[in-house]
Amino acid sequence: MTPTAARPSLSVIIPHYDQAQALDACLASLEAQSIAPERFEIVVVDNASPGGVDPVRAVVRNRARLYVETTKGAGPARNRGAAQARGEIFAFIDADCVASAKWLEEGLRGLERFDIVGGRVDVSVAEEARMSGAEAFERVFAFDFRSYIEDKGFTGSGNLFCRRTVFEAVGGFRPAVSEDMDWSHRATAMGYSLGYHEPAAISHPARAGWRDLTRKWSRLNRESLKLSEARQWGRLKWLARNWLVPASIVPHAARILSSPKLPDASARLRALVTLARIRLWRFADAHRALFERDGR
Repeated sequence: MTPTAARPSLSVIIPHYDQAQALDACLASLEAQSIAPERFEIVVVDNASPGGVDPVRAVVRNRARLYVETTKGAGPARNRGAAQARGEIFAFIDADCVASAKWLEEGLRGLERFDIVGGRVDVSVAEEARMSGAEAFERVFAFDFRSYIEDKGFTGSGNLFCRRTVFEAVGGFRPAVSEDMDWSHRATAMGYSLGYHEPAAISHPARAGWRDLTRKWSRLNRESLKLSEARQWGRLKWLARNWLVPASIVPHAARILSSPKLPDASARLRALVTLARIRLWRFADAHRALFERDGR
């Protein structure tokens, strides 16, 4: 999409950090959207990638407006993008995601019913027939936006639509906490409606290996702990939930065995092993997180 002088009605905001190849694919998917290109702009915010901004600029070319945010974290990068955006509607997507052709069209349709919208996230893998344990596990459990929205009251910030007025009223994403959960809960506490609109679909790559998986859950454990500390008995409730994590292995094993998202018995076995490992690892890491907070 070539930026124009006309004011767009919609701004797509993409935080980026050291994922130039993935960003290229994301931008290409946005160029192929079903709505007219003059209706939207793309704002990319680089979060001080270690290679500098020039490689990012080479990927972005004339497809988006590019800014740099030096405060670390996707939240500050998204906030910078929102501050620079010109549209009356914001659509947030991550740099390593690929939007379906009707993502924007369907997101706008969802906003006809709700103030804040999240859509489906499909988990992509490098090779369908040779999934790693982490990929097979994530194919079943990762990015379940329907459950996030309908059961837990938040939408992930990697597939989020809202009006500018809503975003400005709620305020930006807070750093160092589970930013999407925090933002959604603040929004719904103010009376804004949150809804799931499945056709507003994107794809996100699965984490390929054990290290990627533990890095993800280490971050989530610490962010959710910090967020819980703002509530009465928050730490105790947070710890109690983590004591239930190992018990979730059995019912979630049944989910793996019945899932149509895995191609064969071998992938199911790898997913089962990873399920047990990561749930036990999360249980131990939760206690490490508590000790870190107490010793800070």
